[in-house]
Amino acid sequence: MKLLPPDLVPSHFPQIPPIDEDLRSVYRLIVFSPDLQATQLLHRFFEAIQHLRHVLEFKNAQQEAHTEAEARQYLEHLHKAMHLMVEEIGQQRCLQTAVDLFRLFRAVAPEAATRHPNRYRQTIVQVGSYLPPEPREVPGLVDELLARLPEIPHPVIRAIYLHHELVRIHPFVDGNGRVGRMAKNWLMMYHLYPPIFIYGREDRTRYIRVSEQSFRDIEQDPGTFHASTQSFFEAEMRRVKASIAFLLARLLRDAAQPFGAEDEEIQPYARD
Repeated sequence: MKLLPPDLVPSHFPQIPPIDEDLRSVYRLIVFSPDLQATQLLHRFFEAIQHLRHVLEFKNAQQEAHTEAEARQYLEHLHKAMHLMVEEIGQQRCLQTAVDLFRLFRAVAPEAATRHPNRYRQTIVQVGSYLPPEPREVPGLVDELLARLPEIPHPVIRAIYLHHELVRIHPFVDGNGRVGRMAKNWLMMYHLYPPIFIYGREDRTRYIRVSEQSFRDIEQDPGTFHASTQSFFEAEMRRVKASIAFLLARLLRDAAQPFGAEDEEIQPYARD
């Protein structure tokens, strides 16, 4: 397997300027409002970010779990992973090394990490119709991926690229989707973008279909940025824009704010 070369990834997507402008609008509201209102807005902002983090954990658990008991277990593990990421960001640390990936792996899939401590997968796996690289290729591919990340200048595009390539490499024996999505959000949150997630069943179905098509296309022609890969990146950017729109809606107390129905859906899995 060859990585998708970072220089093939467009440095400018038309979705990026509106995303960044919306995010600047969020921070303008907080920073340049009168003192009392700024305090209220900051409180609303924190509540909205907490909500998005909660939904991120829930949706990642829901996406891969087959039973409610399994979903609860995944949710507990993902909460630990989120706590790890937030602590690291608070210490001004972004995901940079394979050690960081293994820490996420241990958080989201502790049973698998105990069986395979500090090791990448040793078996051949299949993801739908796509065959990830052989185990002997994995360490070098992960190291190359992390080394080449800085070649992509915009943090949103860089985070999506990390997610896409990590899932394509499939480095761990279990939890690769959760590790990839949490790693992406670590980069996003470090650069002050809100976390993003796959919203529902239809979104999940599209995500799987587009991912697998992109992986197959790159396998056949690794020197091209394919339409399917473009679709993967654009779908992720729509998720970024939706999360920022949610923040803006909460700050402005917009009755039509997105993700509002999530509160009831999360309730059965809510933590004390």
